[in-house]
Amino acid sequence: MTSNDAGKPRQRSFMATMVAIAWSFVGLRSKKDFDVDREGGMNPVYVILAGLIGTGIFIGVLMFFVKQAVA
Repeated sequence: MTSNDAGKPRQRSFMATMVAIAWSFVGLRSKKDFDVDREGGMNPVYVILAGLIGTGIFIGVLMFFVKQAVA
């Protein structure tokens, strides 16, 4: 490691970002993970994409259950 990388948190992959967003939707995040995210461990583009995908899945699941309840 170089001296520039010593204090910098490692960037999360897209899948790790998806997992973090999924836990955030549920409301269960550990303080350690939150601190890493706040320090810059997540790519903002990944966060936006993961949020949009998570929202789409959430709306799809809600629509499924509403259709099942009405039918």
